[in-house]
Amino acid sequence: MRRDLATADLREELPGIEPDRQLNDWGRSQRVEALFDGALGGFLYHYWFRVEVEGIENVPDRTGAVLAANHAGALPSDGLMVVKAVRESHPSRRSVHVTTDRVFRSVPGVGMVATKLGAVADHPANLQRLLFDESQLALVFPEGRSGPRKPINERYRLRRFDPGFVRAAGQAGAPIVPVAVVGSEESVPVLARLRPGARLPGPGPLRRLGRTLGLPVVPAVPLPAKYRIRFLEPVPPQDLASADAAEDLAQQIRALVQENLLEMVAARRSVWLG
Repeated sequence: MRRDLATADLREELPGIEPDRQLNDWGRSQRVEALFDGALGGFLYHYWFRVEVEGIENVPDRTGAVLAANHAGALPSDGLMVVKAVRESHPSRRSVHVTTDRVFRSVPGVGMVATKLGAVADHPANLQRLLFDESQLALVFPEGRSGPRKPINERYRLRRFDPGFVRAAGQAGAPIVPVAVVGSEESVPVLARLRPGARLPGPGPLRRLGRTLGLPVVPAVPLPAKYRIRFLEPVPPQDLASADAAEDLAQQIRALVQENLLEMVAARRSVWLG
């Protein structure tokens, strides 16, 4: 009896259950997303980057799909803006999971926040579950680590697309929606990069990140470049019989995104005004 009373007394000292706390199986938190969106995401989207969206109707309403986008800059502002564009502009206001490098996700603090905002480790099993089992949208950056490495004088020149996303989409029977993003190269440009292998202070994950990407020199805050995001027509699911077929399709998608990027850059009057 005394033990029951002691347990009841202790229970009163515990923090109460938060009725609005909602986490999915990936660790994504609706509450953290709402806090981030209200504090920073909405401001960046509407007022700082002034994002304009084209072709949002090409994103499926219900089925799973891979969103394959170009990526640049030392910070993932382009990924955040693509996620925000789908949630703001799509009739179904769909959520998007962003695949990220496992080295990036292991950085203390950064990885935890990224997970709560919808980041998922870039692994074929994760993509299979998102696309096939859960019919979710997954944003991938097929340039991989070479995208953020580009110096500013090589902006909008896409690197080779890794075909992993093509194979994952084919196995899940999901379409691929190519995405062209203009503005990210100028908003967080890599002005210089210290030699690869530079040792960052702090725990092991930070040092591994330095060895992997080098130490980028970037503006203290993102510059207010005008963002334009174009969602292209979906590439239907394909049964890829060989590695060469996957490689060919990946580079065709790369060429399609590259063509649209060049067209969008040529059409804009100003980096800052669009």
